[in-house]
Amino acid sequence: MIRPAAAADRPRIEEIVEAAYTPWAELIGARPIPMDADYAAFIEAGHVFVTGEGPDGLIVLIPEDGVLLIENVAVAPDRHGQGIGRALLAFAEQHARSLALPRLRLYTNELMTRNIALYTSLGYHETAREDIGGRTIVHMTKPLT
Repeated sequence: MIRPAAAADRPRIEEIVEAAYTPWAELIGARPIPMDADYAAFIEAGHVFVTGEGPDGLIVLIPEDGVLLIENVAVAPDRHGQGIGRALLAFAEQHARSLALPRLRLYTNELMTRNIALYTSLGYHETAREDIGGRTIVHMTKPLT
């Protein structure tokens, strides 16, 4: 079950993000952008959706002009490999369609090669690379049919 996040979910959301991104922070030598996001504001704006009672995973979806931005998707490390991330990404597609947005976009660090491979396998393709504060960000998009 995927539902809109409530204010009471914020501590768990921040815990999941911290746990999910800490290994990447060590790899890239800096805190990934989602680790420092304002989840209270995202929740209040209706941009965060979660799975499970706990919750176990989350996705931050921000409508933009003609596209739905996947700002962040994270799953509790002890729940990896159970299809939660894929379910959240499938939900993003449904949500974009419900908003009549024809495509999704996301970004990730170039060193997060596992994530890039996953997104590519799900139909995303790279559109650009950008240097942000000494980090190379890979922008990806997926058109919806």
